[in-house]
Amino acid sequence: MPHVDTPSVRTPREVLNRYYQAMLDKSPDALADLYAVDGMHEFPFTSPGFPPLYEGREAVRAGYRAAWGASPVQVVEVRQVSAYETADPGVIVAEHVVVGTLPAKRTDFTVPGLLILHVRDGLITRARDYMDSAAVADARG
Repeated sequence: MPHVDTPSVRTPREVLNRYYQAMLDKSPDALADLYAVDGMHEFPFTSPGFPPLYEGREAVRAGYRAAWGASPVQVVEVRQVSAYETADPGVIVAEHVVVGTLPAKRTDFTVPGLLILHVRDGLITRARDYMDSAAVADARG
């Protein structure tokens, strides 16, 4: 019998890997589809152009569609520095560095970050996305 990839069989680490792939693909749909209907995405450190919170899968979809659609930034690589599984089997903490480019300016940039994902039944119920806001501002020019 073929393996069917349903959210309930996704581990937090698998969700994290898909999250990074959605960033590389600049796909708001692939990203939003990782969230529970009532999932939340928080930005505890304010960053220009990002609200403090997206409430719900469709807010994540719309927010990233607007942000990524308006941005000339291309993510080239997401370097996962480390990922930590916690005492709670539904939580993973990941350190990463986003490497990107602004093709029009021919400049590269890096944005370090920390991501905490709470996953239940294979879907993100809460994401806390800590980005280096100064590096984000520099990347945008």
